[in-house]
Amino acid sequence: MTQISQDRSRRAALAGAVCALLVTGTALAGCSEDPNEGTNGVGRLSADEIQDRTRKAAESVDTVRLHGTVVTNGRSYTLDMRLKSEGGIGSVTTKGETFRLLRIGDELFLKAGADFWGHTGGGDAGEGATDAAAGKLAEKYVKVPQGDPSYKKFSGFTDKDVLLGGLLTLHGKLATDGHREQAGVRTIRITGDKGSGGTLDVSLEGKPYPLRLVRAGEAGTLTFSAWGTDFPLEKPAGSETLDYGKQLPTS
Repeated sequence: MTQISQDRSRRAALAGAVCALLVTGTALAGCSEDPNEGTNGVGRLSADEIQDRTRKAAESVDTVRLHGTVVTNGRSYTLDMRLKSEGGIGSVTTKGETFRLLRIGDELFLKAGADFWGHTGGGDAGEGATDAAAGKLAEKYVKVPQGDPSYKKFSGFTDKDVLLGGLLTLHGKLATDGHREQAGVRTIRITGDKGSGGTLDVSLEGKPYPLRLVRAGEAGTLTFSAWGTDFPLEKPAGSETLDYGKQLPTS
C-alpha cells in the first residue's frame, strides 16, 4: 500500500471512530466522508463534462507514458511507449516478437532481433530477409522508409496525438460509475453504455488526466502515467543505424 493510501485509510478510520463516539442513536450530519473533498472537483461533473475535461488535460501537455494492450484488426499489441510532440520511443510486442520503435520527427527506426527479420512470407512488406541479412539487421536501428507499408502503422504507435485521439473515446451513452484508485491516485470512473462501450478512470488529483482505459469490445486495457514528464529523444549513432532501402524485408 502506498503512503497516500495509508494516510487516506487512517483518516477514514479516525473519522469513523469519531462518528461512533458522537452518534447517540441518530446519524450526525458531517460524519459521512465526501469522496470529492480535496480533489480537483471533476467528480462532481457529468460524465460528458469529465470526458471533455480529460481530453483537454491530455492535450495540454507534451509527454506521457502509455502501457498496456491494444487489439486492432484481430491482432493484439502490447505497448510500452513514451510519447512527446516530436516523436516517441518504446517497445511493441506482438505474436511473441518484441521490437523497439524510435521516431524523431518524420524519421522512424525499428530495432529487433534476427528471428523477427528472418520471418518469410505473409509480412506487411514482402519476403523475409535471408539468414545473413537478418543477422546484419539484428539489434540495429533500421530506418523505416516512409513509402513502406509498415511506416504508417508503426509510426502511429509513436504519435501522441494520433494514438490518444483514437483511444480516448468511449462509445454509447456516458455515465459516471463511482470513485476508484489507480496507482495510489484517487479517480472517478466514467463508462460508455454501462461499460460495454469502455471505461475510463480519470484523476481526481491535480489535472484530470486519464489514468486507465478499458477499451470497448475487449480491445485492450491501457494505463497512462508520467504526464508532462520530459524524457530524452535522440537519434541513434551512425554505427547503430542501418538504412535498408525503399522497403523492409518483413514486419
